[in-house]
Amino acid sequence: MNENTRRIEWRHAHDPVPYRAALAEQTARNQAIARGEAAELIWLLEHPPVYTAGTSAASAELLDPRFEVVESGRGGRYTYHGPGQRVGYVLFDLSQRGRDVRCFVHALEGWVIATLARFGVEAWAAPERIGIWTRDIEGGEAKIGAIGVRVRRWVTMHGFAVNLAPNLAHFSGIVPCGIAEYGVTSLARLGLAVSPREWDEALRAEAESFLRALQSAELRSCA
Repeated sequence: MNENTRRIEWRHAHDPVPYRAALAEQTARNQAIARGEAAELIWLLEHPPVYTAGTSAASAELLDPRFEVVESGRGGRYTYHGPGQRVGYVLFDLSQRGRDVRCFVHALEGWVIATLARFGVEAWAAPERIGIWTRDIEGGEAKIGAIGVRVRRWVTMHGFAVNLAPNLAHFSGIVPCGIAEYGVTSLARLGLAVSPREWDEALRAEAESFLRALQSAELRSCA
């Protein structure tokens, strides 16, 4: 186990964590990491149903606020979180990892894509569209994962969300990430039954590649 892995705390929540409580805890941990008082954190969890608004969210994209709407402070637009969706909050100190936010996001995308590949799902990031994409059962592209980050004092907050088996109808209350032309999908819709525990284990198995990507000089030169 290398030095970077030893410095990271992994946390797995088995019960849904209210979004506001998770946001408050992230904020406190962000400050503690920036002060050098806490280890970096990867926190895997689910939320009760909630719509979260990023800094670029447009009010017209909130179609039916049937669930609580929370201003998240992350980048991006509206996103849905709920049971059956695995969220990964990645709080890393970029002052020790190259100070390159774009490269951090690319590494995060690659980590999710590699983990999906472990379940036989081909996925990709599209430069012109935020998120993680795959081929839906009807043949078109659909979003299977969301990416959104915030950086304060060079410490990251938020991260990614992957649809294991959420109620996809809940996404109809928003224009997900402001992209109306494409739908959303899930591992369950693709015929794959993946539990949160199985997802977490696969994600952890790909963690070394993610950390190597952050250290890569080639990645740090990404445009």
